[in-house]
Amino acid sequence: MTNRALSPKILFTDLDGTLLDDRKEIGAENRAAIHRALLAGHKIVITTGRALSSAAKLCEELRLTSKGCYAICFNGAVIYDSYEKKVIFERTLSHAFVRRLFDEAKQANLHIQTYAGTDVLCENPSKNLDEYIAQVHMGKKIVPDVIRELGSQEPPKVLMIGEHDQLEAFRLSSFSWREGKIDSLFSCPRYLEFIPHGVSKGNSLKILCDLLGFPLSCTIAAGDAENDLSMIQAAHTGVVMANASEEMKSCADYVTTRDNNHGGIAEIIERFMLCR
Repeated sequence: MTNRALSPKILFTDLDGTLLDDRKEIGAENRAAIHRALLAGHKIVITTGRALSSAAKLCEELRLTSKGCYAICFNGAVIYDSYEKKVIFERTLSHAFVRRLFDEAKQANLHIQTYAGTDVLCENPSKNLDEYIAQVHMGKKIVPDVIRELGSQEPPKVLMIGEHDQLEAFRLSSFSWREGKIDSLFSCPRYLEFIPHGVSKGNSLKILCDLLGFPLSCTIAAGDAENDLSMIQAAHTGVVMANASEEMKSCADYVTTRDNNHGGIAEIIERFMLCR
Protein backbone atom coordinates (compact mmCIF):
# COMPACT_ATOMS: atom_id res chain seq x y z
CA MET A 1 0.00 0.00 0.00
CA THR A 2 1.40 3.39 -0.98
CA ASN A 3 1.04 6.73 0.70
CA ARG A 4 0.93 9.73 -1.63
CA ALA A 5 0.80 12.18 1.27
CA LEU A 6 4.47 11.58 2.06
CA SER A 7 7.04 14.08 0.79
CA PRO A 8 8.82 12.67 -2.28
CA LYS A 9 12.15 11.06 -1.51
CA ILE A 10 14.96 9.89 -3.72
CA LEU A 11 16.84 6.61 -3.14
CA PHE A 12 20.33 6.26 -4.57
CA THR A 13 21.02 2.53 -4.65
CA ASP A 14 24.21 0.67 -5.43
CA LEU A 15 23.87 -2.47 -7.56
CA ASP A 16 26.34 -5.23 -6.73
CA GLY A 17 25.96 -6.40 -3.15
CA THR A 18 23.00 -4.06 -2.63
CA LEU A 19 20.13 -4.12 -5.13
CA LEU A 20 21.46 -7.21 -6.90
CA ASP A 21 21.70 -10.59 -5.18
CA ASP A 22 24.78 -12.80 -5.38
CA ARG A 23 23.53 -14.21 -8.70
CA LYS A 24 23.54 -10.63 -10.08
CA GLU A 25 19.74 -10.65 -10.28
CA ILE A 26 17.05 -8.33 -8.90
CA GLY A 27 14.77 -10.27 -6.54
CA ALA A 28 10.99 -10.12 -6.77
CA GLU A 29 10.70 -8.43 -3.39
CA ASN A 30 13.00 -5.59 -4.42
CA ARG A 31 11.24 -5.21 -7.77
CA ALA A 32 7.84 -4.93 -6.10
CA ALA A 33 9.08 -2.39 -3.55
CA ILE A 34 10.65 -0.22 -6.26
CA HIS A 35 7.36 -0.30 -8.19
CA ARG A 36 5.42 0.79 -5.08
CA ALA A 37 7.89 3.60 -4.38
CA LEU A 38 7.58 4.93 -7.94
CA LEU A 39 3.80 4.80 -7.77
CA ALA A 40 3.96 6.80 -4.54
CA GLY A 41 5.88 9.57 -6.32
CA HIS A 42 9.38 8.76 -5.06
CA LYS A 43 12.50 8.48 -7.22
CA ILE A 44 15.01 5.64 -7.57
CA VAL A 45 18.49 6.33 -8.95
CA ILE A 46 20.80 3.42 -9.78
CA THR A 47 24.22 4.48 -8.53
CA THR A 48 27.01 2.15 -9.55
CA GLY A 49 30.62 1.65 -10.46
CA ARG A 50 29.45 -0.20 -13.55
CA ALA A 51 29.69 1.18 -17.05
CA LEU A 52 26.88 3.22 -18.56
CA SER A 53 25.75 0.48 -20.96
CA SER A 54 25.37 -2.02 -18.11
CA ALA A 55 23.47 0.45 -15.90
CA ALA A 56 21.23 1.53 -18.78
CA LYS A 57 20.16 -2.09 -19.36
CA LEU A 58 19.15 -2.41 -15.72
CA CYS A 59 17.19 0.85 -15.95
CA GLU A 60 15.26 -0.68 -18.83
CA GLU A 61 14.73 -3.90 -16.90
CA LEU A 62 13.40 -2.03 -13.85
CA ARG A 63 11.38 0.35 -16.02
CA LEU A 64 13.31 3.29 -14.60
CA THR A 65 12.92 5.08 -17.94
CA SER A 66 10.13 7.56 -17.31
CA LYS A 67 10.67 11.32 -17.10
CA GLY A 68 12.89 12.11 -14.12
CA CYS A 69 14.70 8.74 -14.02
CA TYR A 70 18.49 8.78 -13.83
CA ALA A 71 21.53 6.57 -13.32
CA ILE A 72 24.92 7.46 -11.86
CA CYS A 73 27.63 5.29 -13.43
CA PHE A 74 31.38 4.75 -13.29
CA ASN A 75 31.38 5.61 -9.55
CA GLY A 76 30.05 9.09 -10.22
CA ALA A 77 31.97 10.00 -13.37
CA VAL A 78 28.78 9.88 -15.47
CA ILE A 79 25.17 10.91 -14.79
CA TYR A 80 22.69 9.55 -17.32
CA ASP A 81 19.12 10.69 -18.01
CA SER A 82 17.41 7.36 -18.76
CA TYR A 83 14.28 9.09 -20.11
CA GLU A 84 16.10 11.35 -22.54
CA LYS A 85 18.75 8.62 -23.04
CA LYS A 86 21.61 11.09 -22.79
CA VAL A 87 24.57 11.87 -20.57
CA ILE A 88 24.08 15.06 -18.57
CA PHE A 89 27.37 15.04 -16.63
CA GLU A 90 30.72 13.42 -17.36
CA ARG A 91 34.32 13.46 -16.13
CA THR A 92 37.09 11.46 -17.82
CA LEU A 93 40.70 10.33 -17.48
CA SER A 94 43.31 11.65 -19.89
CA HIS A 95 45.00 9.28 -22.33
CA ALA A 96 48.34 9.93 -20.62
CA PHE A 97 47.00 8.75 -17.26
CA VAL A 98 45.32 5.70 -18.81
CA ARG A 99 48.56 4.73 -20.58
CA ARG A 100 50.60 5.02 -17.41
CA LEU A 101 48.15 2.90 -15.41
CA PHE A 102 48.18 0.20 -18.11
CA ASP A 103 51.98 0.18 -18.31
CA GLU A 104 52.46 -0.04 -14.55
CA ALA A 105 49.79 -2.72 -14.21
CA LYS A 106 51.59 -4.78 -16.84
CA GLN A 107 54.83 -4.47 -14.90
CA ALA A 108 53.01 -5.60 -11.73
CA ASN A 109 51.36 -8.51 -13.60
CA LEU A 110 47.85 -7.21 -12.81
CA HIS A 111 44.78 -7.34 -15.02
CA ILE A 112 43.65 -3.88 -16.14
CA GLN A 113 40.82 -2.67 -18.39
CA THR A 114 38.97 0.42 -19.51
CA TYR A 115 35.80 1.20 -21.45
CA ALA A 116 34.57 2.50 -24.80
CA GLY A 117 30.85 2.53 -25.52
CA THR A 118 29.43 -0.94 -24.91
CA ASP A 119 32.84 -2.63 -24.85
CA VAL A 120 35.47 -3.38 -22.24
CA LEU A 121 38.95 -2.71 -23.63
CA CYS A 122 41.98 -4.75 -22.60
CA GLU A 123 45.41 -5.39 -24.06
CA ASN A 124 45.70 -8.98 -22.86
CA PRO A 125 43.12 -11.81 -22.51
CA SER A 126 42.54 -13.10 -19.00
CA LYS A 127 40.20 -15.18 -16.87
CA ASN A 128 39.43 -12.02 -14.86
CA LEU A 129 38.16 -10.29 -18.01
CA ASP A 130 35.96 -13.24 -19.02
CA GLU A 131 34.41 -13.45 -15.54
CA TYR A 132 33.77 -9.71 -15.52
CA ILE A 133 32.13 -9.76 -18.96
CA ALA A 134 29.81 -12.57 -17.89
CA GLN A 135 28.60 -10.50 -14.93
CA VAL A 136 28.02 -7.15 -16.64
CA HIS A 137 26.89 -8.40 -20.07
CA MET A 138 29.15 -6.14 -22.11
CA GLY A 139 31.25 -6.78 -25.18
CA LYS A 140 35.02 -7.07 -25.03
CA LYS A 141 37.88 -6.05 -27.27
CA ILE A 142 41.43 -7.31 -26.88
CA VAL A 143 43.54 -4.70 -28.64
CA PRO A 144 47.29 -4.04 -28.98
CA ASP A 145 46.93 -0.43 -27.81
CA VAL A 146 43.93 0.84 -25.84
CA ILE A 147 44.83 4.47 -26.52
CA ARG A 148 44.71 3.92 -30.27
CA GLU A 149 41.39 2.09 -29.86
CA LEU A 150 39.93 4.93 -27.78
CA GLY A 151 40.73 7.46 -30.49
CA SER A 152 39.35 10.84 -29.46
CA GLN A 153 37.39 9.33 -26.54
CA GLU A 154 38.59 9.58 -22.96
CA PRO A 155 37.26 6.93 -20.55
CA PRO A 156 35.56 7.70 -17.22
CA LYS A 157 37.50 5.02 -15.36
CA VAL A 158 40.09 2.26 -15.37
CA LEU A 159 39.57 -0.98 -13.45
CA MET A 160 42.11 -3.44 -12.06
CA ILE A 161 41.07 -6.93 -10.99
CA GLY A 162 43.15 -9.22 -8.79
CA GLU A 163 43.98 -10.31 -5.28
CA HIS A 164 43.28 -7.62 -2.72
CA ASP A 165 46.79 -7.49 -1.24
CA GLN A 166 48.36 -7.03 -4.67
CA LEU A 167 45.88 -4.33 -5.58
CA GLU A 168 46.44 -2.52 -2.29
CA ALA A 169 50.20 -2.60 -2.88
CA PHE A 170 49.69 -1.08 -6.34
CA ARG A 171 47.34 1.53 -4.91
CA LEU A 172 49.98 2.65 -2.44
CA SER A 173 52.92 2.53 -4.87
CA SER A 174 51.11 4.66 -7.47
CA PHE A 175 49.82 7.27 -5.04
CA SER A 176 52.77 9.67 -5.35
CA TRP A 177 52.35 10.33 -9.08
CA ARG A 178 48.55 10.34 -9.21
CA GLU A 179 47.84 12.36 -6.04
CA GLY A 180 45.44 15.17 -6.90
CA LYS A 181 44.95 13.72 -10.40
CA ILE A 182 43.43 10.26 -10.08
CA ASP A 183 41.46 8.85 -7.15
CA SER A 184 41.26 5.14 -6.33
CA LEU A 185 38.78 3.04 -4.40
CA PHE A 186 37.66 -0.54 -3.99
CA SER A 187 34.20 -1.51 -5.23
CA CYS A 188 34.81 -5.00 -3.84
CA PRO A 189 37.96 -6.65 -2.47
CA ARG A 190 39.09 -7.75 -5.97
CA TYR A 191 38.12 -4.61 -7.92
CA LEU A 192 40.31 -1.50 -7.66
CA GLU A 193 38.83 1.47 -9.53
CA PHE A 194 40.68 4.54 -10.82
CA ILE A 195 38.58 7.63 -11.53
CA PRO A 196 39.19 11.37 -12.08
CA HIS A 197 40.18 13.28 -8.96
CA GLY A 198 37.16 14.59 -7.06
CA VAL A 199 34.72 12.20 -8.69
CA SER A 200 32.57 10.09 -6.35
CA LYS A 201 29.08 8.75 -5.97
CA GLY A 202 28.55 11.29 -3.20
CA ASN A 203 29.51 14.28 -5.35
CA SER A 204 27.28 13.10 -8.18
CA LEU A 205 24.42 12.61 -5.73
CA LYS A 206 24.75 16.29 -4.84
CA ILE A 207 25.12 17.35 -8.49
CA LEU A 208 21.97 15.49 -9.51
CA CYS A 209 19.99 16.89 -6.58
CA ASP A 210 21.08 20.40 -7.57
CA LEU A 211 20.02 19.79 -11.17
CA LEU A 212 16.62 18.49 -10.03
CA GLY A 213 16.14 21.10 -7.31
CA PHE A 214 15.76 18.20 -4.87
CA PRO A 215 16.66 18.86 -1.20
CA LEU A 216 19.35 16.70 0.38
CA SER A 217 17.03 16.36 3.38
CA CYS A 218 14.91 13.98 1.26
CA THR A 219 17.76 11.73 0.09
CA ILE A 220 18.56 8.15 1.03
CA ALA A 221 21.66 6.23 -0.12
CA ALA A 222 22.21 2.48 0.13
CA GLY A 223 25.41 0.53 -0.42
CA ASP A 224 27.81 -2.07 0.87
CA ALA A 225 31.36 -1.24 -0.23
CA GLU A 226 34.07 1.42 -0.01
CA ASN A 227 32.98 3.09 -3.25
CA ASP A 228 29.55 3.67 -1.67
CA LEU A 229 30.89 5.50 1.37
CA SER A 230 30.83 9.00 -0.15
CA MET A 231 27.13 8.80 -1.04
CA ILE A 232 26.23 7.21 2.30
CA GLN A 233 27.86 10.20 3.98
CA ALA A 234 26.38 12.75 1.53
CA ALA A 235 22.76 11.58 1.80
CA HIS A 236 20.45 12.63 4.60
CA THR A 237 19.98 8.94 5.48
CA GLY A 238 22.92 6.67 4.77
CA VAL A 239 22.09 2.97 4.79
CA VAL A 240 24.56 0.09 4.75
CA MET A 241 23.56 -3.45 3.88
CA ALA A 242 23.64 -6.31 6.39
CA ASN A 243 26.18 -8.09 4.16
CA ALA A 244 28.68 -5.21 4.36
CA SER A 245 31.83 -5.15 6.47
CA GLU A 246 31.74 -3.99 10.07
CA GLU A 247 33.85 -0.99 9.04
CA MET A 248 31.18 0.11 6.55
CA LYS A 249 28.38 -0.52 9.05
CA SER A 250 30.05 1.84 11.52
CA CYS A 251 29.53 4.69 9.02
CA ALA A 252 25.79 4.14 8.57
CA ASP A 253 22.72 5.89 9.92
CA TYR A 254 20.94 2.57 9.54
CA VAL A 255 22.04 -1.02 8.84
CA THR A 256 19.51 -3.33 7.20
CA THR A 257 18.43 -6.52 8.92
CA ARG A 258 18.07 -8.21 5.51
CA ASP A 259 21.01 -8.68 3.16
CA ASN A 260 21.22 -8.29 -0.60
CA ASN A 261 19.92 -11.85 -1.12
CA HIS A 262 16.79 -11.30 0.97
CA GLY A 263 15.20 -8.00 -0.04
CA GLY A 264 17.44 -5.51 1.72
CA ILE A 265 16.41 -2.71 -0.64
CA ALA A 266 12.74 -3.56 -0.07
CA GLU A 267 13.38 -3.13 3.67
CA ILE A 268 14.84 0.34 3.05
CA ILE A 269 11.95 1.40 0.84
CA GLU A 270 9.36 0.12 3.32
CA ARG A 271 11.06 1.78 6.30
CA PHE A 272 12.09 5.16 4.85
CA MET A 273 9.86 5.79 1.83
CA LEU A 274 6.52 4.04 2.29
CA CYS A 275 6.11 4.27 6.06
CA ARG A 276 3.33 6.50 7.41
